[in-house]
Amino acid sequence: MAVLEDRGHRSTAPRRAIIRFLQGKQEGFTAEEIGRELPDVGRATIFRTVKLLLKAGVICRLNLPDGAPKYSLSRVEHHHHTVCVRCGNVGEFRAATIERLMRAIGGDIPGEAVGHRIELHIICNQCLLEADSR
Repeated sequence: MAVLEDRGHRSTAPRRAIIRFLQGKQEGFTAEEIGRELPDVGRATIFRTVKLLLKAGVICRLNLPDGAPKYSLSRVEHHHHTVCVRCGNVGEFRAATIERLMRAIGGDIPGEAVGHRIELHIICNQCLLEADSR
């Protein structure tokens, strides 16, 4: 995540701690989770760093069904997300069908579409397995 230094942002020790923490994340996370895991890092630093990483495209913001923001690392170029409504697990997927649909409806849009974001709210396989085992 050297992207911050590449864009002229000074990388302080707390910011480096946040980046190290996020590099190990395999699932989605909230700013509050970062704060709990890194109690020595100030809340303002966490939110400023999250904002910088969003702007740089290093992380994605997701809106959970309850309206709370959750973030995930951007692991592939253009992608979409799944969010489990039970456990909050975040997944990524790429779908050529969605991209073809966007091109097909382009003429129906009053203006020029410059991007899109799709979040599918699901019950993940792990939660389904747990429900079946009860």
